[in-house]
Amino acid sequence: MRIETHGHQLEVTPALRDYVETKLARLGRHFEHPMDVVRAQLSINRPDHCAEATVHISGRTLHADAAGQDMYAAIDLLADKLDRLLLKHKEKMVDHHRGESLTRAEG
Repeated sequence: MRIETHGHQLEVTPALRDYVETKLARLGRHFEHPMDVVRAQLSINRPDHCAEATVHISGRTLHADAAGQDMYAAIDLLADKLDRLLLKHKEKMVDHHRGESLTRAEG
């Protein structure tokens, strides 16, 4: 999984880049096949620090954004939101296939 980190009117320091990569690397544990690209964008909208990310998986695009008092808090919130989005997407895939197998077994 490749993680691209960009700053919007903000210089992304190596420490911020490493923190984003560490937090978003845990997203890969939900699927067997790796995700291609995760694009993260960091920005400052006074007084909040904002973090946004877009994930492309199996023909779907998931997007989340978060704001916090500092950039590290915003990145933590973003990672949690993306984690929940991926779990929800995975449950929909599993439920869809489960319902399909039940109807085939009954019929």
